[in-house]
Amino acid sequence: MKSIAEDLLPYQSGELTTGSHTLRFLDEGAGEQTLLCVHGNPTWSFYWRSIVERFSASHRVVAVDHLGCGRSDKPPRGMHIDNGEFPYRLSDHRDNLVQLIDSLNLKRVTLIAHDWGGAIGLSAMLKRTDRLERIVLLNTAAFPPPYVPWRIAACRIPLLGSAAVRGLNAFAGAAITMAMSRNKLSKDAARGLLAPYNSWANRVANDAFVRDIPMSDKHPTMATLRQLEADLPKLAELPSLLVWGMKDWCFRPECLRRFQQVWPHAKTVEIADAGHYVIEDANAEVVSAIAAFLQDSDSKDCYSDGQ
Repeated sequence: MKSIAEDLLPYQSGELTTGSHTLRFLDEGAGEQTLLCVHGNPTWSFYWRSIVERFSASHRVVAVDHLGCGRSDKPPRGMHIDNGEFPYRLSDHRDNLVQLIDSLNLKRVTLIAHDWGGAIGLSAMLKRTDRLERIVLLNTAAFPPPYVPWRIAACRIPLLGSAAVRGLNAFAGAAITMAMSRNKLSKDAARGLLAPYNSWANRVANDAFVRDIPMSDKHPTMATLRQLEADLPKLAELPSLLVWGMKDWCFRPECLRRFQQVWPHAKTVEIADAGHYVIEDANAEVVSAIAAFLQDSDSKDCYSDGQ
């Protein structure tokens, strides 16, 4: 499918039917190992273009566009699935990702996830642990939020928040500057990140993700996040890499420390002056860290196999 930002992301999107909607994804390269890239809000598979460029010669690289995001369908938000709506809950995105993993028969998976992609990707892989080999997380969380920054909280104000996020593009539009710290996002990168979110209707997921942040036990996603948090120790023995932009005002260093506590053997790369869009802000360092991690864990696997 030729579609959004095809000049900047010149890869054909695959398609998966989930319910009455079409989920789209990149599937580039080949090899025994899969890099499964899972984005957050308000990005899309475009965020992972440097991973595709760097690793598709040696790995199969799959980058999903969640429903409502990127090149995927953008159904209206609601609970009436038979009428073409979509709930846009964490559990719904998780279930779509599990369906994609099964449909593509992904094996020997290294999960690479950012922002909401951490919770979505980890909760999906916990349902398919036999397929998961390694974990790479970039500025994310997988537990109930310890805080909500005021800039996010403002987007949750009833009526006014949706008007700002969907009508004025106050979330995706603001992120191209507010999610950077070291560098200014290039014009092409900004255009690519914003391309799918060009109208009220197409910004439905930007708004829905913000509203899916649970702030009380009454919120339907709170139980999903609490279960995910409880399950994180099950992944503690897997090779893991935590790459963090330490100037992120959203997924602050407190989130990194939470992962370090539950996964004490994880390798950590802290990038002192990078912001939330860490792979945009410090691209060379992030990609190099991932490459070194993959090579190192491959070497350890080979050594172990030879004993």
